[in-house]
Amino acid sequence: MPRAHVTRLFEKLQAADSEPVTELQYHTPFELLCAVILSAQATDVGVNKATAKLFPIANTPQAILDLGEAGLKQYISSIGLYNSKAKNIIGACQLLVGEYAGEVPDKREALEKLPGVGRKTANVVLNVLFGEPTIAVDTHIFRVGNRTGLAPGKTPLAVEKGLLAAIPKKFLRHAHHWLVLHGRYVCTARKPKCHLCPIFDECRWVEKQGISG
Repeated sequence: MPRAHVTRLFEKLQAADSEPVTELQYHTPFELLCAVILSAQATDVGVNKATAKLFPIANTPQAILDLGEAGLKQYISSIGLYNSKAKNIIGACQLLVGEYAGEVPDKREALEKLPGVGRKTANVVLNVLFGEPTIAVDTHIFRVGNRTGLAPGKTPLAVEKGLLAAIPKKFLRHAHHWLVLHGRYVCTARKPKCHLCPIFDECRWVEKQGISG
């Protein structure tokens, strides 16, 4: 996609929502880390319902460890893959308490050492908590990157690299959330709402005309 089109695309996304934020509900860095780990293959709505009950009881690494894996499962059992997620969160809490004084680290290498934290989760944490211009390519961003022609790629990492290369620096801080929200609510997997799309003119998707009417 030509750079001028990319600029116009993000100017329109910015005009529609100048300060996009994550839909995961949290009050502390550790709460966000837990919520992002829980959000893998789950909806933000479902995660928020579970953490609304969990966080008033335990919202620090030590409090989660005191709760124990079995106790944690009672609060997150409504979320998919909760058994493995509970194990990962307990492991992450042990590492946070043992090596980082209970604080969420601000470096990718340290974050990716935590159980349950891969590149995508680390990118979310780095972007939301520490303001870094990272892009966490989930299913929504992967679809938008390919469908619009903004950053075609066969893997999430390829799309991530394509986006980082294509997006003008001034838009990188919020690009992750603009693309996530656009994919979640407008450029959906089934029946995309092309007639409501603010970037319709920039989109290169060959099928968009047939859907827009």
